[in-house]
Amino acid sequence: PFSYIGEGVKGPDLQAFWQGKTVSGFPADALFLDGSTKAIIEKVWGPASVNNVTVLSSEEILNKTWETEKTFAIIPFEQLEPAWKVLAIDGESPVQKHFNSTEYILNIPFSFLGDQPEIDALSLLLEKDGYSNGFTPVSNRSADKLTTVILTGVTALVRGTAYIMETRGLTYPAIDIGDILRDADILHISNEVSFADTCPDPYLNKANDANLIFCSKPEYIQLLEAIGTDVVELSGDHFRDWGSEAILGTLDMYDARGWQYYGGGRNFNDGIQPAIFNHNGNKIAFFGCNAKQPGYATASTTAPGAVHCDMELMAEQVKNAIEQGFLPIFTFQHIEYYSYGGSPALQSDFYRAADAGAVIVSGSQAHQPHALEFYKNSFLHYGLGNLFFDQYDEGFATRQAFLDRHVFYNGKHVSTELIPIMFIDLARTRLMTEEEKIYLLNKVFTASGW
Repeated sequence: PFSYIGEGVKGPDLQAFWQGKTVSGFPADALFLDGSTKAIIEKVWGPASVNNVTVLSSEEILNKTWETEKTFAIIPFEQLEPAWKVLAIDGESPVQKHFNSTEYILNIPFSFLGDQPEIDALSLLLEKDGYSNGFTPVSNRSADKLTTVILTGVTALVRGTAYIMETRGLTYPAIDIGDILRDADILHISNEVSFADTCPDPYLNKANDANLIFCSKPEYIQLLEAIGTDVVELSGDHFRDWGSEAILGTLDMYDARGWQYYGGGRNFNDGIQPAIFNHNGNKIAFFGCNAKQPGYATASTTAPGAVHCDMELMAEQVKNAIEQGFLPIFTFQHIEYYSYGGSPALQSDFYRAADAGAVIVSGSQAHQPHALEFYKNSFLHYGLGNLFFDQYDEGFATRQAFLDRHVFYNGKHVSTELIPIMFIDLARTRLMTEEEKIYLLNKVFTASGW
């Protein structure tokens, strides 16, 4: 289940557990699977242990696994959905882009024997079901149907973050996590602040910004370039801090780099348009808005800025995107709070976005990690924490954050990986240690009611 904190198992241990042998430290007490999967694996591993392996219908495996402690499941790749956590085996996972199937113990080969006309007919049936990939071997997992999207939290290249960038290098904040961000097929950045030629030098003393009026120097965009930004969310509170000229200049900078944006724009109509992508056959549309008081969102028919949430209008847009074959991702700039749980103040809007059909609903406003929820057919994450923002000295929770790596396959959201990161100063994050990761996941999963 998604609520499991571990990352993977060793192939020989899994096979030995299947056969009923004693495996020291194996993290599960039972394996669930359906009868078809059991029959296939028995062809290569021998009879399943009656004590360790339980056969269930494919429809009940997910719920039973969530309800039963220390239980794993083995399912076919095409049955994946986000409420599962895909565990690596010997470091290999089929939801990773660089998956090596030849090294994967649950890669089961098959072949046809028979008369050629019957084999050709069967091959055509498989192609119609999406199991074929041109002239390469038939498989139910083809790399050219997979798309990865990384959603991130708050970015504001100001104050202490900007000061350290100027003293240690403009790409310093991403030294440790840059490769992970660049590896995404689509990288989302929620940049709350406009770039401006008139932006003054940054400072470390937060007492200097009692009014919280932010800007970033134009050269700071080098950090966003270096991490492989593809789409920028503009729903942030501080997008208009430096005025209309800075907003329009910032949008010109994004356009010049071929980056899409949403959640704000040159005017209200521009800002409510989704950012749309078609990658490996996965059609993805990003929607977003600012759900705070209208003063934070100034986009109008004539003025640029962030877009204030009109949930009735945006729900219609989400539904229209679905009719055109898109998978909607909805991100909010919402009310900020400092606890791990999911705030009721956010839930109503998150549910409305999910009810409209958004497959992922995510909070971009959070300065610390928040709870998660599976609601109907949607994955909800109420807040990821900061990506690049200087709250290192404002409490332990504001040093923690997530990168959410979402996997789409063959026109469906199939998996999500939480990548926990930790700030080491006012600007730079790194991957969490195992101990830090277990601590955070326990906090967040408990707050999620898991």
